[in-house]
Amino acid sequence: MSGLVYGLFWVLFNATGRLFFRYRVIGREHIPRTGGVLVAANHASYLDIPFLACGIPRRVAFLGRHDLFPVPGLKWVLRRIAWIPIRLDRLDRKGFEAAIGLIEEGNVVAIYPEGGRTWDGALRPGKLGIGFLVASTGCPVVPAYLVGTREVLPIGSKWIRLHPVRAIFGEPIDFTAASHRYTGKDLYRHVSRTVMSKIAELGRVPPPDDSSTQDPAARPLNAE
Repeated sequence: MSGLVYGLFWVLFNATGRLFFRYRVIGREHIPRTGGVLVAANHASYLDIPFLACGIPRRVAFLGRHDLFPVPGLKWVLRRIAWIPIRLDRLDRKGFEAAIGLIEEGNVVAIYPEGGRTWDGALRPGKLGIGFLVASTGCPVVPAYLVGTREVLPIGSKWIRLHPVRAIFGEPIDFTAASHRYTGKDLYRHVSRTVMSKIAELGRVPPPDDSSTQDPAARPLNAE
């Protein structure tokens, strides 16, 4: 049943996106047709979730804040469909283990490496959680950049605005070689920086300035 509900939502949002937001997808062919994979995108709006999902021709599960949907019944439904709740105040092993299990079973999992929405539209440094997932599964990462979602529903806005939206997907990134050069949190940091750089390239925007990033050993993998 959850697969049917997901499919209905996918069709509904695609139709709505194309009708009202001139939604377009670029680079859909870069998403592997089979096998476990991470899709990593920039994050500027709550609408990033449906618009990113609409661009992926496979069912996808999303890693997101545990308090994103505070309604108990709605949380249960969304978890059944495609949502993996993650606590941001500590390393949420339960959430990450759920994501690892899905990837190892050959599924698509989406993550927003920045850990939260950007206020000004600029990319922020990626957290280390994406590196942990790659190190644990060996899966490729498909970078993605969403254009226009911040204009449609920026932080603090209660109203949706009509604005064109595009989802741009890049070629999968294979970190097999990097896993032989780096270990532990050095690998996590390398993965995070590489993915955020690729996301910036897709959006033709400046890469995040992570010169002030704390030592990775001093913060949770998915810390804000």
